[in-house]
Amino acid sequence: MRFGILIIILSLLSCEQNSNLTNWLKEDPFFNSQNLFSNERFPNLVISNNGTLIATWGSSKVVAKRSTNGGKSWSNEIIISDPGFHGGGTLVDEVTGNIFVFVEEGHPISPIQIYVSNDDGQSWKKHDTKINRDENGNLPSMHMNEHGITLKKGKYSGRLIRPSRYYGKNNSVEEYSNHYSNAIYSDDRGMTWHTSSPFPAFGTGEAAIEELSSGILYYNSRRHYSNDGLNPKMRHIASSNDGGESWKDLSVSKVLPDGAQFRDYGLMGGLTRIPLNDYDILLFSNIISLNKESGRTNGYVWISFDGGKSWPLKKSIDKGIFAYSSMIAGRSGTSTEGMVFLLYESESGAKFAHFNLQWLLSGADIKNYLKL
Repeated sequence: MRFGILIIILSLLSCEQNSNLTNWLKEDPFFNSQNLFSNERFPNLVISNNGTLIATWGSSKVVAKRSTNGGKSWSNEIIISDPGFHGGGTLVDEVTGNIFVFVEEGHPISPIQIYVSNDDGQSWKKHDTKINRDENGNLPSMHMNEHGITLKKGKYSGRLIRPSRYYGKNNSVEEYSNHYSNAIYSDDRGMTWHTSSPFPAFGTGEAAIEELSSGILYYNSRRHYSNDGLNPKMRHIASSNDGGESWKDLSVSKVLPDGAQFRDYGLMGGLTRIPLNDYDILLFSNIISLNKESGRTNGYVWISFDGGKSWPLKKSIDKGIFAYSSMIAGRSGTSTEGMVFLLYESESGAKFAHFNLQWLLSGADIKNYLKL
């Protein structure tokens, strides 16, 4: 019986990897955007096992919208928690199909409640769970991180993981040096969550995780304070080869900006991996904003073809207001395959954009960047 269940799990987890590059390059360049939410803040975007886009949002109440046709049209708002403060890390369990949303009562530090949907995001209920403290005895906060993922490789296959953070005593400037990014992970389908070791830099928070084809986890974090001489205006990177239990090999990107470059404060960014077995194509969203007059504007998406080692291409998304963002690549075998989806804070609410690799490449030959 256990062997049969294992086969089912491995089969489910491999489905998303069965896409091929042709499916991602067969269409002409495409880009479209629309307003999706009014007022409030804090975006996350995931795709269910059935290929349903689920956008979660909210700072006084947490709501969702669903699209079953690849973002062409959307449902009305579905209330997840009212009141509620979106914690980010929205996560699809690719084994069971359950979808998890993390809600805090207010701005952290604040009590946490997890909600779950077992009907493709149509309805939500509170989820009885336990979150364990980290090695320092600290409980993590959820807000405000990129979506979580289900691991697919090696001994940690099936593990649920999402980025999280430790806020210190509060979010005051005096506490910044005590803040650090981390992650929570579950091996029992979300009933119990363990907290990873700290990210190897203080002053961090609001991060994103993706699993590479090797099984190594790539961790990309905002940093709003530096006490080690490393540039806090650029994204901080680490990795894990133990399923997200610990993080090592700290580096600072020379390419990816961390928010507006006129201050050391950073900006939540989106991160996703194109689901192709043999390639580690990562996409990252943030802004190129150089002065106080422009503020959080001028959103871009960067492309890496080598798992985040280099980012040779970028594409302008929106020259207007562009703040927190969340990004997800289409799921293989569904109506979303071949497309990339981006939800970001804009003027008076959230915008939703969807586009394909051909549009991102802007005529560049992908063969120049991949080992084909």
